[in-house]
Amino acid sequence: MVEVPVPHTGWTFITSHARVLAAISDNPNIRIRDIAARCRLTERAVSRIINDLEQDGYLSHTREGRTNTYRIEPDKVLRHPAEAGLPVASLLSLLVQDETERTLTPTTR
Repeated sequence: MVEVPVPHTGWTFITSHARVLAAISDNPNIRIRDIAARCRLTERAVSRIINDLEQDGYLSHTREGRTNTYRIEPDKVLRHPAEAGLPVASLLSLLVQDETERTLTPTTR
């Protein structure tokens, strides 16, 4: 199970859509329940966000038994005019830690 971070009030830099996409990028077989816990969202909100991302072509999924496997379209460009031309992969490279970074302790970084 994903560790749930401490609640935060006020504004943040990253949107819920970006958080959901990062969670999926980190684990393409992640369950909606686990995305919700990781992103501090309801399962319903995560389902809506996944639907938004699929409708606009940023994400697709295949059903394998009871498991969804998600596929992100890394070359799809970001929507806002200020990021015109930047692919989703650029955003995810900032949000998703490399596997080796995750295993390092703060003293070894």
